[in-house]
Amino acid sequence: MTVLDALDCAFASEEPFLVTGCTYCYGEQDLAELSGPLRLIPDDLMSSVAAKVPDHWDDFPRLYRRLVPRIIRPLVTGRLHIDEELIASRLVHAGWTTWDAPLTEALRDVWSAWWRSTLYTHPGPVPVRKVLSLVTVATNSLRPWLDTWTATRTAAADTHLADLVDDVMFEFEITDLRMGFHGEYHATAELLGWLLTDMRDRVADVRLDDPFLLENLRAAARHPN
Repeated sequence: MTVLDALDCAFASEEPFLVTGCTYCYGEQDLAELSGPLRLIPDDLMSSVAAKVPDHWDDFPRLYRRLVPRIIRPLVTGRLHIDEELIASRLVHAGWTTWDAPLTEALRDVWSAWWRSTLYTHPGPVPVRKVLSLVTVATNSLRPWLDTWTATRTAAADTHLADLVDDVMFEFEITDLRMGFHGEYHATAELLGWLLTDMRDRVADVRLDDPFLLENLRAAARHPN
């Protein structure tokens, strides 16, 4: 909650502007509300905009940047009801890493705090795979989040680990695992290598001993993309 409050403060500098875009999907009242005070935008309208493809808007990056506080708080608390990986893809399209430093730093603080909170709480409001996918795609980096998981020796972290393994081992999805709504991040080599080395002694799943996985890991290392 502390970093979410800090996020609100950081983005308070984003002032309203005249929002224009697809008048087939959004009426004059919708555009007027999006152009007004952030706190007065209806939840259903905000959720719709959070999920829509960028070409609905004449200035998508600016609109999405302004909506970030209204999107992120319900996202991390499990109340947004939009695929978390879709939000990651939208943030990337909006170029969030190119925004002014106070804004990007506030978002990075949210990712870190959300990930730590996830590893200390089970069950959490958002499944661990969804959290991991969002922070990975948003930052274009998986290994730092895995390293944090390795260093976090809590019962919650280990239960999340078992959940993740059970999820990604279904029909051996782990052998071609892509994160992001559009599969932007190919995670097989890093995630499988991590599971078979750093975390093998922390998960009791005999499927990880299948020789096919080791061969797949070697192949993924040779052809990471």
